[in-house]
Amino acid sequence: QVQLQESGPGLVKPSQTLSLTCTVSGGSITTGYYYWNWIRQPPGKGMEWVGAIDYSGSSYYRPSLKSRASISRDASKNQFTLQLSFVTPEDTAVYYCARAENALVVADPDNLAWYDGWGQGTQVTVSS
Repeated sequence: QVQLQESGPGLVKPSQTLSLTCTVSGGSITTGYYYWNWIRQPPGKGMEWVGAIDYSGSSYYRPSLKSRASISRDASKNQFTLQLSFVTPEDTAVYYCARAENALVVADPDNLAWYDGWGQGTQVTVSS
Protein backbone atom coordinates (compact mmCIF):
# COMPACT_ATOMS: atom_id res chain seq x y z
CA GLN A 1 0.00 0.00 0.00
CA VAL A 2 1.35 3.40 -0.93
CA GLN A 3 2.41 5.72 1.85
CA LEU A 4 3.13 9.44 1.56
CA GLN A 5 4.90 11.72 4.00
CA GLU A 6 5.23 15.50 3.80
CA SER A 7 8.25 17.35 5.15
CA GLY A 8 9.36 20.96 5.24
CA PRO A 9 9.47 24.07 7.41
CA GLY A 10 6.42 24.98 9.40
CA LEU A 11 7.03 28.72 9.29
CA VAL A 12 7.82 30.84 6.25
CA LYS A 13 8.18 34.61 6.10
CA PRO A 14 6.08 36.67 3.68
CA SER A 15 7.61 37.09 0.20
CA GLN A 16 9.82 34.03 0.70
CA THR A 17 9.50 30.65 -1.02
CA LEU A 18 7.69 27.75 0.61
CA SER A 19 9.29 24.38 -0.14
CA LEU A 20 7.72 21.05 0.78
CA THR A 21 8.77 17.52 -0.10
CA CYS A 22 6.63 14.41 -0.28
CA THR A 23 8.40 11.09 0.18
CA VAL A 24 6.57 8.11 -1.30
CA SER A 25 6.96 4.50 -0.26
CA GLY A 26 5.20 1.37 -1.43
CA GLY A 27 5.09 2.52 -5.05
CA SER A 28 7.17 4.34 -7.63
CA ILE A 29 6.29 7.86 -8.73
CA THR A 30 7.43 7.06 -12.27
CA THR A 31 5.43 3.89 -12.92
CA GLY A 32 1.74 3.34 -13.44
CA TYR A 33 -0.59 6.08 -14.58
CA TYR A 34 -0.53 8.00 -11.32
CA TYR A 35 -0.77 11.68 -10.56
CA TRP A 36 1.07 13.03 -7.52
CA ASN A 37 -0.69 16.01 -6.02
CA TRP A 38 -0.35 18.85 -3.56
CA ILE A 39 -3.55 19.92 -1.82
CA ARG A 40 -3.97 22.45 0.96
CA GLN A 41 -6.59 23.45 3.50
CA PRO A 42 -6.48 27.02 4.78
CA PRO A 43 -7.88 27.59 8.27
CA GLY A 44 -11.66 27.53 8.26
CA LYS A 45 -11.85 26.70 4.56
CA GLY A 46 -12.18 23.65 2.33
CA MET A 47 -9.54 21.63 0.54
CA GLU A 48 -7.86 23.36 -2.38
CA TRP A 49 -5.83 21.60 -5.04
CA VAL A 50 -2.49 23.30 -5.67
CA GLY A 51 -1.05 21.18 -8.47
CA ALA A 52 0.31 17.83 -9.56
CA ILE A 53 3.09 16.04 -11.37
CA ASP A 54 2.29 12.90 -13.30
CA TYR A 55 4.12 9.64 -13.93
CA SER A 56 5.85 11.10 -17.00
CA GLY A 57 7.01 14.25 -15.24
CA SER A 58 4.41 16.63 -16.66
CA SER A 59 3.11 19.19 -14.17
CA TYR A 60 -0.26 20.85 -13.73
CA TYR A 61 -1.29 23.82 -11.57
CA ARG A 62 -4.29 25.60 -10.20
CA PRO A 63 -4.65 28.59 -12.52
CA SER A 64 -4.62 31.10 -9.67
CA LEU A 65 -1.32 29.69 -8.38
CA LYS A 66 0.39 28.87 -11.66
CA SER A 67 2.61 31.95 -11.66
CA ARG A 68 4.00 31.11 -8.20
CA ALA A 69 3.96 27.30 -7.99
CA SER A 70 6.45 24.75 -9.24
CA ILE A 71 6.31 20.98 -8.75
CA SER A 72 9.30 18.80 -9.50
CA ARG A 73 10.45 15.30 -8.69
CA ASP A 74 13.52 13.29 -7.76
CA ALA A 75 12.91 9.80 -9.07
CA SER A 76 16.04 8.43 -7.40
CA LYS A 77 14.59 9.35 -3.99
CA ASN A 78 10.96 8.69 -4.96
CA GLN A 79 10.07 12.22 -3.89
CA PHE A 80 8.22 15.16 -5.36
CA THR A 81 8.51 18.75 -4.23
CA LEU A 82 6.32 21.84 -4.16
CA GLN A 83 7.81 25.30 -4.29
CA LEU A 84 5.50 28.26 -3.84
CA SER A 85 7.13 31.65 -4.25
CA PHE A 86 6.24 35.08 -2.90
CA VAL A 87 4.05 33.64 -0.18
CA THR A 88 1.56 35.74 1.79
CA PRO A 89 -0.45 34.96 4.93
CA GLU A 90 -3.20 33.69 2.59
CA ASP A 91 -0.92 30.73 1.83
CA THR A 92 -1.13 29.59 5.45
CA ALA A 93 -2.65 26.12 5.40
CA VAL A 94 -2.23 22.45 6.14
CA TYR A 95 -0.51 21.05 3.06
CA TYR A 96 -1.12 17.47 1.96
CA CYS A 97 0.43 15.31 -0.71
CA ALA A 98 -1.84 12.75 -2.30
CA ARG A 99 -1.97 10.20 -5.09
CA ALA A 100 -4.62 9.97 -7.76
CA GLU A 101 -4.91 7.15 -10.30
CA ASN A 102 -7.22 8.81 -12.75
CA ALA A 103 -6.27 11.43 -15.33
CA LEU A 104 -9.63 13.10 -14.68
CA VAL A 105 -8.07 14.55 -11.53
CA VAL A 106 -6.52 17.29 -13.65
CA ALA A 107 -9.92 18.36 -14.99
CA ASP A 108 -11.73 18.04 -11.65
CA PRO A 109 -9.01 18.27 -9.00
CA ASP A 110 -11.16 19.46 -6.11
CA ASN A 111 -13.14 16.21 -6.25
CA LEU A 112 -11.60 14.28 -3.38
CA ALA A 113 -12.95 10.99 -4.72
CA TRP A 114 -10.03 10.82 -7.17
CA TYR A 115 -7.43 10.42 -4.42
CA ASP A 116 -6.50 7.00 -3.09
CA GLY A 117 -3.55 7.81 -0.85
CA TRP A 118 -2.80 10.75 1.42
CA GLY A 119 -0.01 12.01 3.60
CA GLN A 120 -0.86 13.07 7.13
CA GLY A 121 -0.48 16.76 6.27
CA THR A 122 1.89 19.43 7.48
CA GLN A 123 1.02 22.87 8.86
CA VAL A 124 2.66 25.79 7.11
CA THR A 125 2.26 29.27 8.56
CA VAL A 126 3.27 32.40 6.69
CA SER A 127 4.16 35.09 9.18
CA SER A 128 6.90 37.56 9.93
